[in-house]
Amino acid sequence: MVAAMSNSAAVAASTWVTSFLERLPAPAGELEAVQWRGREALSRQPLPSRRQEDWRFTDLAPLTALAPAPASSSAQGSWPAPAADVFRLWLDDSDDLLNGQSLPAGLGLLSSDEVQQALGHTLAACNCEQHWPVELNQASATRVLALRVSGAVAPTLELVSQAAEDSVMRPVRVLLLLEEKASLEVLQIQLGSACSLSSLVMEAHLGRESTLRHGLLALGEGQACFLGHLAVEQEPRSHLESVWASHGWALSRFEPRVVQVDGEATTTLKALQVAGGQQVVDTHSRVEFRGPEGQLDQLHKAIADDRGRSVFNGAVKVPRAAQRTNASQLSRNLLLSNQARIDTKPELEIVADDVRCAHGATVSRLQTDELFYLQSRGLSAAVAAGLLKRGFCEEVLRALPAAAAAWRPLQRMLGEG
Repeated sequence: MVAAMSNSAAVAASTWVTSFLERLPAPAGELEAVQWRGREALSRQPLPSRRQEDWRFTDLAPLTALAPAPASSSAQGSWPAPAADVFRLWLDDSDDLLNGQSLPAGLGLLSSDEVQQALGHTLAACNCEQHWPVELNQASATRVLALRVSGAVAPTLELVSQAAEDSVMRPVRVLLLLEEKASLEVLQIQLGSACSLSSLVMEAHLGRESTLRHGLLALGEGQACFLGHLAVEQEPRSHLESVWASHGWALSRFEPRVVQVDGEATTTLKALQVAGGQQVVDTHSRVEFRGPEGQLDQLHKAIADDRGRSVFNGAVKVPRAAQRTNASQLSRNLLLSNQARIDTKPELEIVADDVRCAHGATVSRLQTDELFYLQSRGLSAAVAAGLLKRGFCEEVLRALPAAAAAWRPLQRMLGEG
């Protein structure tokens, strides 16, 4: 019986991939060659299954229930107006990514030759160029926002994508090359609703002494699904600050991959994911040090309520060449329902012998003594619980770029609209 069920699931998964490939239009545009490679890879690579270690906690039923196909551009939603110091690009405009705008000083489009040379390089360096969600994106994305960053870019670069219709897939591809001593702040907004699929693949190469502040706010509704990859190469004395927050997706899986190519770099990763209803939120991160004196500070937070499921797997690799590495990884989780589930697995692989590395994980409920204290001050139980959840979330959300405030991330993460 078990074998029969497994075979049936395998057939269904194979059918889903085949149907998806059949719905894709003929490869065209600047990424035509990439599309061909992605489609060929998908035809050989089965849909991930729970037999695979990296996917064993991830229920793909919300994804396989969709029948997505790439769609043309659609009307913009009623979004908050960008602040004066924000340069917004709407990545769903099929005709012109810049939408007639001129890029701020310090940002320039890469030439076609530069794109062909650089695209996929960081994915390969981070060993994720053949991951199934990446191949899915490569099979369907027809263009890439490819930018060179020189010097300090003053405005925040805000990149917005939205999938709001049934059976729609929005593939987004971003490539950033930061020159030596360059600095950039990026805020990505991924919006999804109805029975749609949002796919994101972002690559960033940080030159020496450069700084990238990256925020990703992924907000979904209904049966929408989100699959995202962030791949970053850091050269010595570069700084990466990446903050990600997710709420509302039937299925959300985000995979940040960071490689410090020669050490001496600083990486800060913060994340907050909320799972309610029957939602599944999954983060698989990997940080690899390939040289000495690298630093990592990673904090991952999750809230699981109702029958929601939160998954976190954070891998840190410290080989012998990475002496004097200083790495810290912490997973903190709130379990608010007896039917919710949290699976967390921070892990260190250390070969170097002169390091300072630590990791830890906690899973707890709202503290009764804290609830009692607040209620003794005249607050209702619901208000007291809400305040504690706000405090739990704010530690991560306040690290988002300031431009995120217009999207009301705290209210959205708490389901307050």
